[in-house]
Amino acid sequence: MHGYGPTPQQQTTSRPSPATLTTVRVILVTVTVLSCGLLGWVAMLRLAIVTRRPRDWVLLVVVMVLNAALFAFIVSTPDDPDDMSDASVLLMLLWIVALLAGVITYYLYVEIRHYSSLRSLGSPAPYTATAPVHPTPLPYQQHPAHQHQHQQPQQHHQQPQPNPYTVQTPPPTPTPAPQRLDQVRAELDELSDYLRKENREGEGR
Repeated sequence: MHGYGPTPQQQTTSRPSPATLTTVRVILVTVTVLSCGLLGWVAMLRLAIVTRRPRDWVLLVVVMVLNAALFAFIVSTPDDPDDMSDASVLLMLLWIVALLAGVITYYLYVEIRHYSSLRSLGSPAPYTATAPVHPTPLPYQQHPAHQHQHQQPQQHHQQPQPNPYTVQTPPPTPTPAPQRLDQVRAELDELSDYLRKENREGEGR
């Protein structure tokens, strides 16, 4: 039983546990390495079954052809390694290394990515319960006449009433201007009189 909101999604497909996946990968990689790449088609077969993509089935066929060709090449070589030419040894080593690296790298990368995408798609969305929405009652609408009657007292209260007990302070009296200017003017007159006197005495001499 669920509350309001979407019900959590249920996983439709069962996926193996991470421990099982790790064990299977280790076994397939070990088998591929120990067989020098001749059993690399086993890992590719599991990958094609898991992903079910046409490209992986095509790569499975390619790996099986390469494994068969490598097996035929090894059988055709002499039993004594000393009788093999350097070119044959180098070709066989390159063939084995390329097959091992290609199969193991592609198998691990594609399978890990495949299960990671399934995990992200199958994870349930966070459950959020939404409360039922109740209609809110509309505010009571008053008649325009009642509104006018209620507004009139408010307007009367908004007008400020004069306070008869309030004492009005007289405006500040302007302060007299400083008499510094008259003093400077008197000093300048005295200085000018003194200069005139000095000039007259100089001319008399």
